[in-house]
Amino acid sequence: MQKYISQLNEAQQAPVFQKDGPMIIIAGAGSGKTRVLTVRISYLMSLGVDAFNILALTFTNKAAREMKKRIADIVGNNEAKNLWMGTFHSVFARILRSEADKLGYPSNFTIYDSQDSVRLISAIIKEQQLDKDIYKPKQVFSRISSYKNSLITVKAYFNNPELQEADAMSKKPRMGEIYQHYVERCFKSGAMDFDDLLLKTNELLNRFPDVLAKYQDRFRYILVDEYQDTNHSQYLIVRALSDRFQNICVVGDDAQSIYAFRGANINNILNFQKDYENVKTYRLEQNYRSTKNIVEAANSIIDKNKTKLDKIVWTANDFGPKIKVHRSVTDGEEGRFVASEIFDLKMRNQMLNGQFAILYRTNAQSRAMEDALRKRDIPYRIYGGLSFYQRKEIKDVLCYLRLVINPKDEEALVRVINYPARGIGDTTIEKLTIAANHYKRSIFEVMEHIDKIDLKLNSGTKAKLQDFVTMIKSFQVINESQDAFYLADHVSKKTGLVQELKKDGTPEGIARIENIEELLNGIKDFTEGQKEIDGARGALSEFLEDVALATDLDKDTGDDDRVALMTIHLAKGLEFPYVFIVGLEEDLFPSAMSLNTRSELEEERRLFYVALTRAEHQAYLTYAQSRYRWGKLTDAEPSRFIEEIKDDYLEYINPSDAGGYRYKPSIDLDIFGDVDKSKLRLAKPLAGTPPKRNDNEPVSSATIRKLKPVSSNAPNNTNLFDSKLTVGDVVMHERFGKGQIINLEGVGADKKAEIKFDVGGIKKLLLRFAKLDVIG
Repeated sequence: MQKYISQLNEAQQAPVFQKDGPMIIIAGAGSGKTRVLTVRISYLMSLGVDAFNILALTFTNKAAREMKKRIADIVGNNEAKNLWMGTFHSVFARILRSEADKLGYPSNFTIYDSQDSVRLISAIIKEQQLDKDIYKPKQVFSRISSYKNSLITVKAYFNNPELQEADAMSKKPRMGEIYQHYVERCFKSGAMDFDDLLLKTNELLNRFPDVLAKYQDRFRYILVDEYQDTNHSQYLIVRALSDRFQNICVVGDDAQSIYAFRGANINNILNFQKDYENVKTYRLEQNYRSTKNIVEAANSIIDKNKTKLDKIVWTANDFGPKIKVHRSVTDGEEGRFVASEIFDLKMRNQMLNGQFAILYRTNAQSRAMEDALRKRDIPYRIYGGLSFYQRKEIKDVLCYLRLVINPKDEEALVRVINYPARGIGDTTIEKLTIAANHYKRSIFEVMEHIDKIDLKLNSGTKAKLQDFVTMIKSFQVINESQDAFYLADHVSKKTGLVQELKKDGTPEGIARIENIEELLNGIKDFTEGQKEIDGARGALSEFLEDVALATDLDKDTGDDDRVALMTIHLAKGLEFPYVFIVGLEEDLFPSAMSLNTRSELEEERRLFYVALTRAEHQAYLTYAQSRYRWGKLTDAEPSRFIEEIKDDYLEYINPSDAGGYRYKPSIDLDIFGDVDKSKLRLAKPLAGTPPKRNDNEPVSSATIRKLKPVSSNAPNNTNLFDSKLTVGDVVMHERFGKGQIINLEGVGADKKAEIKFDVGGIKKLLLRFAKLDVIG
């Protein structure tokens, strides 16, 4: 035991040796709190505390497994098995199964997942003959979930006129009835949903004093990890169980409280010292993870929050490189910069893909990053979600677009023929499939001749099928003259996909709309880029071919060495040598939906703090000056979080060198005779650093495009009509990556280069548009 204690610093040892009484460990990022928790539990057991009398609560099964494994290494596997350790829900489910009869449930009660619950609520809404467009099942389920986590039972609901009035004002006056029916049906089925595991535990401990006394006696020592993430229901359970002996140890960091949208209450940790008498407070302030620059920059950010506990996080690590800030003209260029920087770092330092992470505020932002990484042939993995093009709403749009190109694509047709719902049910689809097989025709062809085939369908169904065929054919007509973006934007609206998602007001529904917006942004970016390719017009078929290539490259190869892409919420608890925090723009990060109150803004700032402290060696902050929103290029303003970091910790990497900015002339200056190249330098920076509030307005994105700084790592950048390009030159293109020139033709503005790219094959580019760097 002494061996493991000696590995802790003095601040970490202090809470380990504190055996009894309430205590709070305020643990800064990277301060080794997991090690402290595991050694403390092991130390308690070495003092004679029975493992059966220790309860350790975590928020993830992964954290519980990791802690139990470490404890087993210290005290032995057999003793470690006796610990009550796990997530809130798993531990309380275990208690409920033992005591279920007291609440009228069987011990083998079923636990409903969210899909089970939504299906049951849908059935209740249908039985009650309520309008599904008003009582949306997912919204109703979300509302019931929030009731339960706030300990609002059915009885409490009907005793609360304000809640009933609020539901009536939102045109859902029968919400209480649905809640009541839902609870009764679950009980009748011997089922609890996820939220019941907390609600019913509270009921059990409060209604049955003997049961509470039993578990108070059993759990004489209670430890809670990530206490800042507890909600009201969890708080009350912990308070009740610890009330007798008050040997409770909570560990957390108020600066990393980022789950308010799930019901987490930061006041639980802020007010802990008021809940118990003689609370011992310990602070773990030494960061072992990150460099001085990162730690001190993170401190300078979180200091802006008014609601916080006192602590000063520090590190004995080296200063390390400054945090790099990069400005891009567009979000597509931002993705290409990130991919290029990862590629260069790998080549220069012989690094692995798994040492890099790209963090973003919303899942929709992954699209530009994925596209750029694929062009560079850099393997990556999306965490916490599907690859962008595999998400349901994206596949729905793509399937409509696939039908425009190929109506015989039956997989696409079956997927979308009744989504959004247009009254074409499974039975109809089965009849169409049988007829198609019989006549050896596609389903679409059968639908085209529906009046000539006897499928025993009523006139209403036939009319719906004919309407679908007409709609697809109208898209085909548009496709003959318009580019991919125009058609995709038209399809997403005309089919009703966007309108359908707008009906779902949940955070998930909003995220799906954002994803479709991001798809349209990607298509717009693609069609603009196609202008530099000879003979290309940005047509739908070209885009679908590009996506097909993308999804092929994205298949799992069994290789775990990949760049990690994830939202910042999912990154909590993880660490990487190199971290890119992208999309640092106002209304994106901080989110536009989190700027209504100071508490919301402070949570966004804590989220940024979490993102920055994931970096061990180097952090990058990137933002775009313009970003596509529903296919329209809109100006973006740098996030306030960038300017909240002291300049001492930042390095702006947009300037090509100190002393000014170079720009890329649109024509070869040699045609004007001798030109003093030293004069091609601007004394005043052009939005090289984010504008401070109340200063001059930032230069417009149009001006920035004309005076675009040349990348410092591309000294051989070739201007648009450079005659020095020769067959055999190896070049780098922003979108297509590395390639070799295999042919040159034309003169002046019509000059073209035929290039064989490593990824994407041979393309013929117009040099007046092409952005090429000669690299060999």
